[in-house]
Amino acid sequence: MDAIDRIRAFNRRYTARMGLLSRSYLDSGLSLTEVRVLYELADRSGLSARDLATGLDLDEGYLSRLLDRFARRGWIARRPDAADARRRRLGLTAEGEAVLAPLADRSRADLTARLAGASPAALDSAAASLERAEAALFPDPGAVVLRNLRTGDAGWLIERHATLYARDEGFDRSFEALVAELLAAFIRRHDPATERAFIAEQDGRRLGSIFCVQSGEPGIAKLRLFLLVPEARGLGLGQRLLEACMGFAREAGYRRMRLWTHESHAAACALYRKAGFTLTRSEPVRSFGVDLVEQGWEIAL
Repeated sequence: MDAIDRIRAFNRRYTARMGLLSRSYLDSGLSLTEVRVLYELADRSGLSARDLATGLDLDEGYLSRLLDRFARRGWIARRPDAADARRRRLGLTAEGEAVLAPLADRSRADLTARLAGASPAALDSAAASLERAEAALFPDPGAVVLRNLRTGDAGWLIERHATLYARDEGFDRSFEALVAELLAAFIRRHDPATERAFIAEQDGRRLGSIFCVQSGEPGIAKLRLFLLVPEARGLGLGQRLLEACMGFAREAGYRRMRLWTHESHAAACALYRKAGFTLTRSEPVRSFGVDLVEQGWEIAL
């Protein structure tokens, strides 16, 4: 067999062995495609139906019917795109998150059971081989690096926060002012031993950020300015930024980390929950010209 036939043979064995041909993924009552769409919306809130169809290579008519079914069940919400009234931005509702949340644990448990006969060394070898295969078949045009704050980054962060949150959330210019104030304070009073900015960059393009700063309370760090540009969402970069920020906080001697966000930031909240953060408060507020549900999250480091 040539290389293409060998890859096809592996695909046939893998899909059968992993139970991916079942009509009900992990006995959830959902197909693998339906679950994958929910995962995409959790990871990349604010996508349009066309974004989803393109990213997952799905027929737009089929996807439209699937999304209508999710909407009737109350799992997704559609909101107008501030830049184009003809388009709708998609996101999971609390009910949708509740459907999706247990599937990650069940997926891990299912895979663990299916591979129970393999030794730890064999699993490590297989994982490394899969990573090499991914790199060979889907080469990354440039590695993403996480670096510290440089001259010019603050201006970019202010503009990106202001533009994206105005478009996706309807925030007014008071949010832009807040971001500018946070960055000015960080630059003026930055203590490198206890505070750190992480800027994600690929081939000279900034893709996102996260900051660990002092909270004003001994032993407690504050997470701020967590941002991913739309084209960088869904690639695992958000989790990487979050892990880097928490790792720095631990090394700096913090015992706990806190953050505030809004309920509408479903993808970020899913990452916080996955990392072990606990929701400590949730209350309706009027901020940045819109009605929001403000949340506080916290984790022991």
